[in-house]
Amino acid sequence: MRVLFCEKTADGLLDLAVRAKALGHDVKYSLVTYDQHTAPVGRGLVERSSDWRRDARWADLVVVGGNDYAQREYDALRKEGKAVVGSCVECECWESDRSLGMAVFRQAGIPVPPFRAFSDYDSAISYVKKHDRPFVSKPSGRCDDKAMSYVAKSPEDLVYMLERWKRAGKRKGEEFILQEKISGVEFAVGAWFGPAGFVPEWEENFEHKKLFPGNLGPNTGEMGTVSRWVSKSKLADEVLKPLERLLKRTEFVGCIDVSVIVDEDGTPWPLEFTTRGGWPALNLECAAFSCDFVKFFHDLALGKDHDKAHKLDEIVVGIVLALPDFPYSHATRKEVIGVPMYGVTPQIIAHLHPAQMMLGDAPQQGKGGIETAPLLVSAGDYVAIMTGGGDTVRAARRQAYAHVKQVSMPSGMFYRIDVGNRLKKDLPELQRYGYALGLTY
Repeated sequence: MRVLFCEKTADGLLDLAVRAKALGHDVKYSLVTYDQHTAPVGRGLVERSSDWRRDARWADLVVVGGNDYAQREYDALRKEGKAVVGSCVECECWESDRSLGMAVFRQAGIPVPPFRAFSDYDSAISYVKKHDRPFVSKPSGRCDDKAMSYVAKSPEDLVYMLERWKRAGKRKGEEFILQEKISGVEFAVGAWFGPAGFVPEWEENFEHKKLFPGNLGPNTGEMGTVSRWVSKSKLADEVLKPLERLLKRTEFVGCIDVSVIVDEDGTPWPLEFTTRGGWPALNLECAAFSCDFVKFFHDLALGKDHDKAHKLDEIVVGIVLALPDFPYSHATRKEVIGVPMYGVTPQIIAHLHPAQMMLGDAPQQGKGGIETAPLLVSAGDYVAIMTGGGDTVRAARRQAYAHVKQVSMPSGMFYRIDVGNRLKKDLPELQRYGYALGLTY
C-alpha cells in the first residue's frame, strides 16, 4: 500500500513510517513545515516528501500526526474519498479550546470540574485573591509553551505566575481557564474511532509529564508512559463511549484520548481531550500492535471491521531519550544534529522508536579499527523512545531500562529513571473503585 505520513514537527510518525516500510509498504514521510531545520529528520531511513499535497494524491492512505496544521485540507481529502487517519477541524477545537472541550463533555453527559474562562490577567488575579485558593491554569487555544499549563500549589504562587505572564506579554488578550484543583490519581484512556464507531479496544495509560524524577521540573509534554490495551475498561465506559454520537457527527477518524483525575470518592473528572495520536503514545502502540497497522488504519478510515489489532493486557513502558536542551530547544541545530547513538543491536532496534533521528556518518569500530561509517544519529533534541513489555509494570520497566542502558550518545543523552514507579501507590487507589482492573505493579 502507498502510505504518506504527515506531521508538523517530528514527534512520533517517523517511527510508524520506518515500521510500515519494513512491513513492505511504499512509504513517504513528510514534515509539512519542510525547511533546512526539519530536512534531516528521517534522512536515509525513509523517503522524505518535500510536497505533502502532491504526495497525498499519490497515497492510498494518509496518516496525520498532530492537529495544528492544514486540518481543513485533510478534511477536504477525506470528503473526496481519500483514506485519511487523523483529527478533524471540529475535534481539534475540542482539544485546543478548553471551554469548548468542557462543553462537549457536558453535552455528552460527563460531569466536569468547575472552571472559569478569562481573557485578561487582572481579572484572573482578582478572582484568585477573592477565593484565596489554588487553581489549575490552562491556556485555551493553540499553545506550544508547556509552562503555560500550571498547577498551583497555593493561591499566592498562582498570583505570581499570572503577574509574571502579564509582565512578559504571554498570550495577551487570549483566553485561558482557571479550573478547580482536584486531588487524586491521574489516569487516561484512548481508542481508535472511525465511520463504524469505536474499535472496541481501549488504551489505558499513565503519563509522566515533568522533566525530572519525582515529578519535578518543567512540563515537557511527556517523558514517559505506561500503557496497556484492554477489551473492557470502566473509564472508557464513563468518558469515551458517551462521546460516540458527537464523534460520528464530526466525521472524526483517528485516535481520541481523555485524561482524568480520579478523586478520593472514585469520581473521574475529565481534564482534557487529545484528538490526535499522542507522543510517545503512538510509539508505545507500535510495541502493542498485533497486526499490520497500515491495513488497520486503512480499514478504520473506510469504516471496515477489523480483527484484534493489539496485544491485549500486555503492559508497555516507554521512556523518552532526549538531548540538551530539551524541552526548551534553544540549542542550535548544529549542537543536536548528527550525535551518534551507539549500542543499537538487531535485538535493540525492535524496541527503539526514532522520533528525531536519521542515518548519518559517525566513528565506530570496523575491521581495521575506528572508521567513519553509517550509523543512527540524532536529527533534533527529542531523539527517540525506548520501550519494554511485560505482564506487570515492574517487568515492563525492567525490560525498558535494560534496553536504555545498552545505548549511549556522547552529547549528554538523558531520560527519567522513575517511569512507572508511581503506579505502585496509584493502582490500589484506582482499583478500589473498579478502574485498571487486572493491571499489576
